[in-house]
Amino acid sequence: MLTKDLAVAINDQVVNELYSSNAYLAVATYMDTLGLKVLAGFFFQQSSEERGHALKLLHYLMSVGATVTIGTVPAPRGTFESVEDAIQHSLNQEITVTNQINALMGLAHKHDDYATASFLKWFVDEQVEEQASMNDLLLLVKNAGPHNFLLVEDRLLKTGKVSLAADPEAE
Repeated sequence: MLTKDLAVAINDQVVNELYSSNAYLAVATYMDTLGLKVLAGFFFQQSSEERGHALKLLHYLMSVGATVTIGTVPAPRGTFESVEDAIQHSLNQEITVTNQINALMGLAHKHDDYATASFLKWFVDEQVEEQASMNDLLLLVKNAGPHNFLLVEDRLLKTGKVSLAADPEAE
């Protein structure tokens, strides 16, 4: 049985993941307004991933019989100074999520809740990948300079991790 404070914390993390999803939507639409369709597609995919994380947490709560409460998702930042600023913002968001997941893991350990800790390990591992991916993208953008985003997009396409479609649902 999940403790009440851990259930509340996981419910809060559902909101955090939905916020991250919306934050990535804001970055995706910003990239699209610049004509950077590959970067937009990358961030649309990231948004879908974050929503998937929220659903995974939600399903866990339901599977252990915890009360599910969907909180209010705050509006994400909607404007950016540059492509680099938008990606730095995304990296900062991933760092925040990493800290949130680590706090959940700490709470699970505090309560000797090994089942929840086992479940959360996937998120811990996922955050390593998410943070590294965003850090790599930021480094690539910085190295390319402010006028070479098409090279960045070409590099992203070559990785096979993103498609040209700005709407992943259209594929």
